[in-house]
Amino acid sequence: MTSRVTLVSPAMNASLREARFDDGAPLDARGAAAARAAAGTLRAARRVLVAPTVRCRETASALGLGEAAEQGQLGGLDMGRWRGRTLDEVAGAEPEALAVWLADPEAAPHGGEPVSALCARAGLWLERVRECEGGVLAVVEPEFVRAAVVHALGAPETAFWRLDVAPLTATVLSGRAGRWNVRLGQAPDER
Repeated sequence: MTSRVTLVSPAMNASLREARFDDGAPLDARGAAAARAAAGTLRAARRVLVAPTVRCRETASALGLGEAAEQGQLGGLDMGRWRGRTLDEVAGAEPEALAVWLADPEAAPHGGEPVSALCARAGLWLERVRECEGGVLAVVEPEFVRAAVVHALGAPETAFWRLDVAPLTATVLSGRAGRWNVRLGQAPDER
């Protein structure tokens, strides 16, 4: 059986525009409109899931995904005390800590979750949903998409920072026999 997992990144909001670590901000007007415009364009899946963040839930709703089941394990990277701060603010206040965090996937100077833990969590989730007949579609934070791709490709965790995930794009993981293929950055209407 071929497995198919589609990961959709949330539409744009103020936090994404400002390079701010998730602060619970809702979608902005343009992001919500873009998600509504993309409604009905994603390939159907038997299971529809959503990460427990405001922007993921609002994106799923605007896409018309109905009763998407919220799963905590799909959450983005726990940023600890950096939550709600911009990357520039952290760089100005804690340049050494930021440099360590960006270089070492095991580091968590912010007191939250290291990238390595997110990659492991995404890998475990992928292995659990691998056998879901009819496929899985999940609206998740961009960093969860990165972590899932790192796992799917068997890439080193340092590759996490080399992957860009644009807002409101679909990344499709498909495969069989313990091997994944990755299709990155697909716009929702490009099934």
